Amino acid sequence: MNSNLKEEDPILTTSAAARMLGVATSTVQLWMESGAIESWKTPGGHRRTRESHIRALMNKVGGHDAGGRRASSVPLDPEFLPTLDAAFPVGPDEAARLAALAASGLVDTPSEERFDRIVRLASMATDSPIALISLLTSRRQWFKARVGLQPQQTPREWAFCSHAILQDRPFVVEDAASDERFSGNPLVLADPHIRFYAGVPLRDPGGQAMGTLCVIDREPRKLRSTELQALLDLAEIASSEIARQDK
Repeated sequence: MNSNLKEEDPILTTSAAARMLGVATSTVQLWMESGAIESWKTPGGHRRTRESHIRALMNKVGGHDAGGRRASSVPLDPEFLPTLDAAFPVGPDEAARLAALAASGLVDTPSEERFDRIVRLASMATDSPIALISLLTSRRQWFKARVGLQPQQTPREWAFCSHAILQDRPFVVEDAASDERFSGNPLVLADPHIRFYAGVPLRDPGGQAMGTLCVIDREPRKLRSTELQALLDLAEIASSEIARQDK
């Protein structure tokens, strides 16, 4: 029984897994180290995985083919692979976070009232002219829902939310113009002229931060305790809606 199982689910090297996924071996190594791909180390220190783990990841990201069958080999979109030497802060689990975001299927989907309602309430509850639900790929900050902002996306390098998703608590910038991390940011220097930002990470059921619920103002300010609690509550609702997403 065990020998048959091993034959049906072969052990793969990192290079063999990379060929299946259509990515570089170094990327597979990152995914294994982060836990995005289940793996183990040999006595010699080499990573190994099972073919079933690779196919499970491809099916999560690639879905099904036109005939309803599971995709057997779907190269992963580079947008959901970690960027080397990123010009923005990233956490040690960025590869796993991007894999979870890809699997959610939320990026580049049409607007939905369940998310639009949340940003409207966030804007009203905090008296902020801009409220967003952002999702962070390796290249973009894409807005699933937005109030008070015309663009649908910005470069990831400009995203205040890249800092927010690394926090376990709300990330608040009271005056971006006087904060050395953001004073030269194009979103501060030009439209929408961000001065105040408050963002709360939106997490999937596995704890990975998909993006944020954030509010923005064009004037320096602080949030009152009631406003902050409202933002936290609405972020919890948004995370629950992400958990409901079909995968």
